[in-house]
Amino acid sequence: MRLYLSSFRLGNEPEKFSGLVTGNKRAAVILNAHDYFHEKERHHALHEEFHDLEKIGLTPEEIDLRKYYGDKESLEAQLMEYDTLWIPGGDSFLLRRAMYDSGFDVIIKNMLNEDKIVYAGYSAGVVVLAPSLRGLEIADDDTKVSSTYNEQCIYEGLNVLPYCIAPHYKSQHGKSESMDKVVEYFIAENIHYKTLMDGQAIVINGDKEEIIL
Repeated sequence: MRLYLSSFRLGNEPEKFSGLVTGNKRAAVILNAHDYFHEKERHHALHEEFHDLEKIGLTPEEIDLRKYYGDKESLEAQLMEYDTLWIPGGDSFLLRRAMYDSGFDVIIKNMLNEDKIVYAGYSAGVVVLAPSLRGLEIADDDTKVSSTYNEQCIYEGLNVLPYCIAPHYKSQHGKSESMDKVVEYFIAENIHYKTLMDGQAIVINGDKEEIIL
């Protein structure tokens, strides 16, 4: 299993991410955490992500999970063509719902267990890997799922990690203060968690895990 879990954007040592990626270095960018954005804003955000990935030698293309709702088999076949994922931040609850409706949540766990792809991303893209998303509604708007997708919110995480992640911790970021409250919730509920300041990332390669400062 290969994971690169950043607090914000590529982090301070993006070469740690690109070093995990083998093959033709094709990157599937999943931007569904931005689905509440206006189309022009979403397009601009997508190309910012593309630019960052191209700078570290990756070839990015978008995979919009909304196009695969109810068609898990086609999504799985498409994902098999890529060497890494890149899942940026935004609203974690929108992202989680899109992962469920497309079948991505099942597909990715199998692909990671078989080491067929690198999972990389930041903020919303990493918090969904936890056992649960409970507490994140302090920082993210869980009502966006009903207003954007007309669906119910899912609070169950992908359970790829045995702990929750609090990104933007003690950072110069708009969500930093709310993340302090998320951490307080984790402590009060005795939830295993790790914090990431912007610039930091968790790198997992097989049995080895390290935090990049």
